[in-house]
Amino acid sequence: MPARAASFRSVLAVAGFRRIWLAHLLSVAGDQLARVALTVLVFDRTSSAGWASAAYALTFVPDLLGGALGGIADRFSRRTVMVVTDVGRAVLIALMAVPGLPLPAAAALLFLVQLMAGPFHAARQAMLPDLLDPDRLVVGQAIISSTYQAGLVVGFGAGAAVVTGLGVPGALLIDAGTFALSALMLRFGLERYPPSAPSHHDHPSLIAGCRLVARDRKLRWLLLIACCCGFYVVPEGLAVPVAAELGGAGALPWLLAANPVGSVLGGILLSRIPRERQIRVLGALTVASSLVLIPTGWAPGLVTIVVLWTISGMFSAHDLITQTQYSLAAPTAHRGQVIGVAIAALRAAQAAGIAAAGLLAQVVTPTAVVTVAASAGVVVACVAGVGWSRAVSSRPGPEDPEDPVGPVGGTTPVGEHGS
Repeated sequence: MPARAASFRSVLAVAGFRRIWLAHLLSVAGDQLARVALTVLVFDRTSSAGWASAAYALTFVPDLLGGALGGIADRFSRRTVMVVTDVGRAVLIALMAVPGLPLPAAAALLFLVQLMAGPFHAARQAMLPDLLDPDRLVVGQAIISSTYQAGLVVGFGAGAAVVTGLGVPGALLIDAGTFALSALMLRFGLERYPPSAPSHHDHPSLIAGCRLVARDRKLRWLLLIACCCGFYVVPEGLAVPVAAELGGAGALPWLLAANPVGSVLGGILLSRIPRERQIRVLGALTVASSLVLIPTGWAPGLVTIVVLWTISGMFSAHDLITQTQYSLAAPTAHRGQVIGVAIAALRAAQAAGIAAAGLLAQVVTPTAVVTVAASAGVVVACVAGVGWSRAVSSRPGPEDPEDPVGPVGGTTPVGEHGS
C-alpha cells in the first residue's frame, strides 16, 4: 500500500522552507507592485493605453533570458545567489523611484530587475531538495505555486490600491523594501550550502544545459510535458477577445480568474496523492489539461467556458509533479543550470503559444482558436505522456546512470529538486 502523502504542516515545519516561502511571498508582491507602478507611470506620462500595455508586457520578456543564467546557482552558494539578486533588485527599484527619471531609463531598470529573477528562481528551486525530502517536495511546490497564483488573482487590485494611495514613487520604495526584507530573511534564515558544481567545470551556459537535458530521457520527456503549457495557456492570452466575443464586459474577470483558481484547487488535491501515484497519472493529467478545453469553441455561454477553464487549471496543477520529478532527475552538480533550461523553455512555449493564437484569432473566432490549440495540445501531450511512462517503467540504461526517479518514481535521496 503506498505511503500517505506529506501534509502541509510537515512541510511548513521545516524552518528553511518557511523562510523561502515568505521570501517568495514578498517577491510576488514586489513584482506586481513594480509592474502596476510602471504601467501607471507610463500612462501618466504618455496618456497612451498602448504604451502602458507594452510596458507591462516588457516585464515578462527578461524571464526568458533570465533562465539562461540559471547555471549561476551551481557556481555559487545558492543562498548567496538569492541574497545578491534580491539586494540588486532592491537597489534598482529604489532608483526607479527617483522623481523625473526618464521613461527609457525606468524601463531599462525594470528589465534588469526582471532579468535577476531567473537566477533567483533557479537557486531557490535548486535548494528545495536540500530542505525537503522527495515525499514533501510536491507539497512544498504546491504551497509556492498557490502563493504565486493567489498573487496573480489579487495582485492587480492590491497593487493599484497601493499606487493610488502612495503614488508611484511611494509604491516603488515599498517594492524595494520587500526585496530588501527578503534578502535579510534569506541571509540570516538559511544555511549557506556550498556551490554544487566543482570550480573546474566549464562556464555554465544555456547550450550546455540543453545538452545535459538531451542526454537524459526523463529530463527530455518532462521538459516536453512542461512545454505543453504553451497550448493550455492560450485561454489566458485570449481572455480579452473571448470576453468581447461573449458580449459582456463583466466576463473578463471571471475568465482571467478561472485558471489560477483551478490551479490552486488542483495543487491542493494533488498534494494529497502519494508520490508513486502522482508519477503514474502525470501523462493523463497533461492530456486532460488540454482535452477539457476543446469544447470551448461551441460552449453555450460564459458559465460553461469558465467551468471548462477552471477544470483545465485544476489538471494543469500537474506542473507540481513535473517540477518535482524534473528536479529529482537533474544532476545534482548542475541542478540550477538544468532548471534554467526549463525556465527558458517554458517562457518560450508560452510566448509562442500566445503569439500563434493571437495571429490565428485574426482569422477565426477566439473561442475556436482555443479549441484548435487544445486539440494540438492533446496530440503533443499524448506523445509526451507515453514517452514519460516508458522512461519511468524501464530499467536504468546507459543514459540514466543514477536513475534518481526509480522504476515508478521510487525514492532516491540525492538531495534533489528544482524548478
